[in-house]
This record gives sequence, structure tokens and C-alpha cells, in this order.
Amino acid sequence: MTQTNRRLTHLVLAKEYMKFSAAHFTIFSVTERERLHGHNFQVSLELTLPVGNDGLSHSYRLFKDQARALCETLDEYCLLPNHSPYLDIHQNNNEYHVKFHNETLRFPVSDTLLLPIKNTSVEELSFYLLEQIIRALPPVKYGIEHVTVSVSSGAGQSGSSSWKKEE
Repeated sequence: MTQTNRRLTHLVLAKEYMKFSAAHFTIFSVTERERLHGHNFQVSLELTLPVGNDGLSHSYRLFKDQARALCETLDEYCLLPNHSPYLDIHQNNNEYHVKFHNETLRFPVSDTLLLPIKNTSVEELSFYLLEQIIRALPPVKYGIEHVTVSVSSGAGQSGSSSWKKEE
């Protein structure tokens, strides 16, 4: 097959084990945020890639294992957005002291992850995971044309981030 008429497939990987449980709060403005609470976040991957002459696109295991490993790094932590313009985060011994508006929140360092995101929303979490997957499994190396990572915080509520090969 030539480059222009090669066959592509769209894979959706949404295994039950591609999940993590985490505490967070979403920040809405300089003065408004949610209360600290938790979710069982579900993650899915969508990949567009070529189908080989053998009728296969690639070993799914590679992508599922990477998603599982990333979920495990987030599981059972309190997630804080280290790039939020509304939070001032400092470590004081074994605690993070987080200043927001007129309050200071304290979190144990051992139970908290500071993520390079602006908010702990499904939009930002999906982008964070997309970046991690692309770093670990470079799309060009695997012939991937398009990657979408979705993160759901409950039934009917999710955010997605995508990468597409440049033409």
C-alpha cells in the first residue's frame, strides 16, 4: 500500500484497571474553590495507527501497560496543581502549606503529589497523562497518527486531550 491509501484503524483502550483514586479540589477563581473531595478516575486511550499486512496495528499491551503504570503513580494521593496561579505552595518539614485566598491548607508530603498542571480538573489531568504517554511511547516510533487520552471523574463527566501527527 502506498502512503496515501494505507489502512488506518482507530483503537479504544478502556480497561477496568486503567483507573486511579485521588483527592483533589478544583479552583474556579482567585476566591472560589471546591471542598477537598475524591474521585475514582477512569482513563481511556484512543489511538489512530496503520494496520500492517498481518492485519494487526500493534501490540495493545504496550499502551495498556503504560496507562496502568501512570494510573498507579497517581493512585491514592491528594493531587495539587503546582502551576496554579491561585495557590502558593511551600514545603514545611513533612507538610505542604498551601495558601489559597484567605486560608492555609496543610497536606502531608507523603500523601500528596504536586503535578505540573494549573488545576486538578479532568481537562488538565488528561493533558498531563497525554504528555506522559507521548514521552514514554513516542507516537512517531510506533506509527501513531493520533492519540487521545480521556479522564472521567464519574459517569457522564470526562475531559480529553489529543495529539495529532503534523501533516
